[in-house]
Amino acid sequence: MKINKDYLNLQESYLFADIAARVRKHKEEHLDADIISLGIGDVTKPLSKPVIDALNLAVADMADAKTFKGYAPDRGYEFLRSKIIENDYKKRGIDLDIDEIFVSDGAKSDCGNIQEIFDKDNVVAVPDPVYPVYADTNIMAGRKLVYLPCLKENGFVPEIPKEKVDIIYLCFPNNPTGMVITIDKLQKFVDYAIKNDAVIIYDAAYEAYITDVTIPHSIYECEGAKRVAIELHSFSKNAGFTGLRLGYSVVPKELKCDGVSLNSLWLRRHSTKYNGAPYIVQRAGEAVYSLEGIKETKRQVSEYMENAKAIYEGLSKMGYEVYGGKNAPYIWLKTPDKMSGWDFFDLLLTKAQVVGTPGEGFGKCGAGFFRLTAFASKENTEKALDRISKL
Repeated sequence: MKINKDYLNLQESYLFADIAARVRKHKEEHLDADIISLGIGDVTKPLSKPVIDALNLAVADMADAKTFKGYAPDRGYEFLRSKIIENDYKKRGIDLDIDEIFVSDGAKSDCGNIQEIFDKDNVVAVPDPVYPVYADTNIMAGRKLVYLPCLKENGFVPEIPKEKVDIIYLCFPNNPTGMVITIDKLQKFVDYAIKNDAVIIYDAAYEAYITDVTIPHSIYECEGAKRVAIELHSFSKNAGFTGLRLGYSVVPKELKCDGVSLNSLWLRRHSTKYNGAPYIVQRAGEAVYSLEGIKETKRQVSEYMENAKAIYEGLSKMGYEVYGGKNAPYIWLKTPDKMSGWDFFDLLLTKAQVVGTPGEGFGKCGAGFFRLTAFASKENTEKALDRISKL
C-alpha cells in the first residue's frame, strides 16, 4: 500500500483548522474569555422566513408517499436551475441553457472537485494571496502551480500570466483581499485564455456584495467567456446557507478541451461521485429567488456590508492601512509595525480577544497583511472595533 505522496507537499494543516486549534487552546487557558470572531467567513444571521417556510413545506413533502423524493437529478432539480438561469443570468443579459447549470452542496466542493476533469500535466495559475482550496487541491493532484502576485502596487488584482498556463483560478469579489476586477481587466484574462487554449475557473461566490454598478457580476459578461470559463456560485454568503450547503457551477456547452465537451465530463464526474443536494435544500434555494426571498437576501447582505463599512472606516481612523470592504464582506489590512500576520493574530487574540486571519495563511504575498470579516453581529463588530482601538 502506498499513499498519495503529493499530499506531503501540503502544509501540515488547513489554515482555518489551525486557527480553530489556536483559539481552542486560548479558551482552555482562559476560561472566562469572551472571544469575538471576525476570522472565518461564516454567517451569523438566521435563515430568512421564505427559506424556513420552503424547508418546512419540503419536509412535509418527504412525509407523503405522493410527494416523496429520493435521489435528485444529476444536474439538480429543474425548479431550482430555472430560477438560477432567470435571476442570475437572464436579468443580466446572459443566455445560458438549463443543462449548463449543475447544482451542488457548495462552491468549496466545486472548487476542489472541478480539477478532477483536467489532466495532471496541466499548469495551474492561482492568485497569491489565494483561497487555500484552489492551491491545495491541485497540489494534491500533483500539478505545477504558478502564483500570480496580488500586491498593493497592482491593486491586489493579478496580472496576466507571463508564461503559458492551462488553468487559471480567479475569485472576484476576492477572498481574502475584498478587492474587485473591472470588466476591461477581466476581458484580458478571457482573451488570454482564448489565445492560449486555457480554462478559467471563476469563483463568483461573493457577487451579491458588489455595490459598484461598473463591476461585473459574472465572467460571462465578457465577450467569448463561454468558450473558456467555468463559473462557481454559492448560496452560503448571500442567503446564509453555510449550514445547509448549496451551490452551483456553470459549465457552458461551448467549452471544449481536446475537442471534448467539459460539460459532458463534469456531468460524468458529477453523476459518478455525487448524489445531489437534498430535495429540501434545493427547495430552500428556490425560495431565495422568490420576491420575498430576494428582498430578505438583499437586506442581509446590506447589513453585513454595513459591518464592512464600519470596520473599514473604524480601522482607517485608527491609522491602519485598509483595503476591501466596499464590494465584499472582507477587509484586508496592513499589519502595524511590520508585524507578521501570525504575530498580529496572537496580539488580537490575547489582548483584544478578537480573532482574524493572518495573511500568510493565504500565500507568500499575504505576509504582513490580515483579513477581517463582516459576518459578526453589528453589536460584536462594534465591540471588536472598540477593543482593537485600545491596543
